[in-house]
Amino acid sequence: MQTYLKSLNQALKDLLRNNKDVYLLGEDIIDPYGGAFKVTKGLSTDFPNRVFPTPISEAAIVGIATGMAMRGLKPIIEIMFGDFIMLAADQIINHAAKFNKMYSGKVKVPLVIRTPMGGGRGYGPTHSQSLEKFFLGVPGLSVVSPSHFHNPGNILKYAVLEDNNPVLFIENKRLYATNLLVKDKFPIKISNEINSNSYPIIIARNYEDEKITPDIILITYGGMSLLIENIMEKMFNEEIRILAILPSLLSKFPIKIMKQIIEGCENVLIIEEGTEGFNWGAEIESLFYENFGNNYLKIRRVAAIATVIPAARHLENVVLPSVESIEHTILEVLS
Repeated sequence: MQTYLKSLNQALKDLLRNNKDVYLLGEDIIDPYGGAFKVTKGLSTDFPNRVFPTPISEAAIVGIATGMAMRGLKPIIEIMFGDFIMLAADQIINHAAKFNKMYSGKVKVPLVIRTPMGGGRGYGPTHSQSLEKFFLGVPGLSVVSPSHFHNPGNILKYAVLEDNNPVLFIENKRLYATNLLVKDKFPIKISNEINSNSYPIIIARNYEDEKITPDIILITYGGMSLLIENIMEKMFNEEIRILAILPSLLSKFPIKIMKQIIEGCENVLIIEEGTEGFNWGAEIESLFYENFGNNYLKIRRVAAIATVIPAARHLENVVLPSVESIEHTILEVLS
């Protein structure tokens, strides 16, 4: 079995080995440390001339990498914790994401910004956040967050080699040690993989016959897939049929494709780890109502409570979405 972390590490190794234009930059990514979460471990040893440590300045790291990308290179940078991405917001939003349109398509910025986000590890208020909603809707920026139902290494390769937009590539910390669920694992079946904008959407279910209408549809991404796997297994034993939709690209949602997938099911639950209010889930809910009407759809959302994330684990569990809070909402919707 391959873990989420090993998939990313192998993808970085393949990218550096097979593409002379790929460079890797970040804080503390040099061996023997190999990065805060060890995703880059071994790479500086194998590719000493293309893996560079940087000073502690997120704005400088993104600025340098933006210049490299504009000169035809394919830089990958690591921001040690996603919480620090705000320090580079100006470089990302006002420079990297804008240059292509500002210069009539003559300038491309194929830059990939990797960063871990999410809580569940007791790291406290400034090292546990999911801040992707602040970057959703930025023109020219792809925001990507694969789940463990995906192969994150393959998605990273696509982001580096094929996406000419700058990419914010979010890795949920709780997924690093998790085995990938890219094949059926009873009772979960991978029904389909839709390649929307070449970033795959995974469709999974916890029942046998895919022609049967599910009792509820769950839509989520990134690290929430761990909770979804648990819930799908539990609900199977209670004979509650669940269809899960897990996009890897957050900044665009193929709502037209969704119509045939959700047809017949009136219950939808959207789940994310970021804080409630003005978030990804609100945008998806709006798209559903605008495109399918509200005659029969019952849509609910689960997200983190809008407060700082506590360092105490028992309090953190209350703030962040949990198996229990999602299960409670599912039963509430179905009742």
